[in-house]
Amino acid sequence: MPPHVSADRSAAQPPGRGSVDALITQTRRLKGDMDAVRQDTRNDAADPQGRWQRALCDLALHQLDDLDTHLAQLRDGPPPVPAAEPAPAAPVASRRESLLSRVGSAEWNLLTDEAVWSEELYGILGRDPAAPPLTLDELPALVLDEDRPKLTAMVTDCLIDARPIDGEFRVVRPDGEHRTVHMMGEPVLDAEGGTTSMWAVLRDVSELRRSQRAVRESRDSLQRQRHRAQTEHRLAVEFQEAVLPPWRGSPRLPHQGPRSLDLAAHYLPAATTSQIGGDWYDALELSDGQTLLSVGDLTGHGPTVTSTTAMLLGALRGMAMAGTRPAQLMVWLNQLLDATVQPALGSAVCCRYRPDTRTLLWAQAGHPVPLLFRDGTGRRLDAPEGVLLGATARAAYGQAEETLEEGDLLLLHTDGLAPADRLLGLAPRLDRARTAQECVRMVVEECGESERADDACVLVARVTR
Repeated sequence: MPPHVSADRSAAQPPGRGSVDALITQTRRLKGDMDAVRQDTRNDAADPQGRWQRALCDLALHQLDDLDTHLAQLRDGPPPVPAAEPAPAAPVASRRESLLSRVGSAEWNLLTDEAVWSEELYGILGRDPAAPPLTLDELPALVLDEDRPKLTAMVTDCLIDARPIDGEFRVVRPDGEHRTVHMMGEPVLDAEGGTTSMWAVLRDVSELRRSQRAVRESRDSLQRQRHRAQTEHRLAVEFQEAVLPPWRGSPRLPHQGPRSLDLAAHYLPAATTSQIGGDWYDALELSDGQTLLSVGDLTGHGPTVTSTTAMLLGALRGMAMAGTRPAQLMVWLNQLLDATVQPALGSAVCCRYRPDTRTLLWAQAGHPVPLLFRDGTGRRLDAPEGVLLGATARAAYGQAEETLEEGDLLLLHTDGLAPADRLLGLAPRLDRARTAQECVRMVVEECGESERADDACVLVARVTR
């Protein structure tokens, strides 16, 4: 590693606000000093050398104004994005030559109708150096139609009212390229105060204006993206609140008699994105007294995924109320997801709990299996056959049955929560919990504190009788 390159990552970070403020202060102090120098050159108004010095002072002031603007954008503008690897710096002489090639000068003698152009001005305007310079009457021929009135007004003010010139216009070079030119100049007066000639310094500011336009467009684009992201997030949250049970965090089933299940659930959003994902959970009391428990996850984020989740949950609830068994539920959900306009992949677990026999009938589609905790230990349920929803149109799904006991704890979750081994390690703590809500709180404390890369859901059901 070269000695001037630090391995410390902080060295690659952009300058802090304090550093930029210090640079802005120095730039503005230098502008004040340069303006004082410019005022001193006014004593040499009749001397061509003095005019050139004053023009250079004007140019330096404009350059400092641009620097001041860029520093303010660096301090106050949008967050920096990863930049491409910088190209090797050009030699000092080359950079100086490039700067000077963008500045040219001209003088038009009104008494002789002669014009004198510098070599650099020919290059800026794309003219043949062997050709005679254009007169003031011919100059507008190079300017875009919509900018000609601006140039005419500047020249007229200078020649008639002896006002200094300071303005921009766009020219069309013979090769068809458009360039933006900043012209500064003054009239030269005779002893009686009449205008005898006009001189000007012309600076090619095309690259500067392009960069400013790019900065402005980038800022506008960033603002539009932020507004769109905020709108999408709001819509996704509204969708999710409509889709997930209204008793989020503390589900309650409308039993008329003693409860057979104590339920609790929680949704954990991702920390790395502001968009809502496709994770969901549900608990529904069916007409035959059984209970439907389900969790699932659709790939992707945003309103489209959330609306697809709403469609799947609506279909799941409707088919479950009609008495459809879990394996057949998965078959139909798979066909529904495969037939959507915007195909997606998803995983799910669906369980039907029958309280009179304490039996759990369940099926899964490429999803983490339920975890069963009993007497301070935990285990995975043996998974029946089942592939991801939407993976293939003719998928078959198996079905499994498990007999539960009073005090058993069933934990359903999506894959963004934590590895199963980590959750099974909570068995001694979960055994001491008195309610399902306490169990969910323990799981969230263990798995939800660190920054999450993906959304996750957890649903806990305790057998109470």
